[in-house]
Amino acid sequence: MENSDYPPPTPTGPNHNLSSTPFTTRRATTTPNPAFATKLSQMRLNLAPLVQLTTGQIHPSFPHTLFNFWLLTDAELEELASFYHQRTPCQWTARYPCPVSWPEGLSIEAKRRKIGRFIGLRGCESPVVARLLSEREIENQARRSREEEEERRGKGWYY
Repeated sequence: MENSDYPPPTPTGPNHNLSSTPFTTRRATTTPNPAFATKLSQMRLNLAPLVQLTTGQIHPSFPHTLFNFWLLTDAELEELASFYHQRTPCQWTARYPCPVSWPEGLSIEAKRRKIGRFIGLRGCESPVVARLLSEREIENQARRSREEEEERRGKGWYY
């Protein structure tokens, strides 16, 4: 028996009606998301390359756009830090406009944040870690709060 004797399979499932419509047609009929369009335009922003102080060269992995910055790999971030004298401190490290420290064991997010700050991107500051209060500090805050409340009650309506 030949395969032509059997009817073609019938699509089933939640997306079966989409199989007859070409992907490009479906994509074109959807309404554009303004937030997505804004993000795409931001990602297209060109970045001015930095030159190495000693040679005047630009690193081959230096990102040309903000989108390329977000695509940098861990190895490329390490190479950039080394190329621009940030990984191992030397006489050239502090001569760049925004030098950064580069301790061992950084996560890729921390490396990206440091390189972003190094090349002048906004929003790449290190996050401030909230410090947990000690038990004594919590007790002191509670005591001060009680004292202030007692003072307010004692002063009456004119407080």
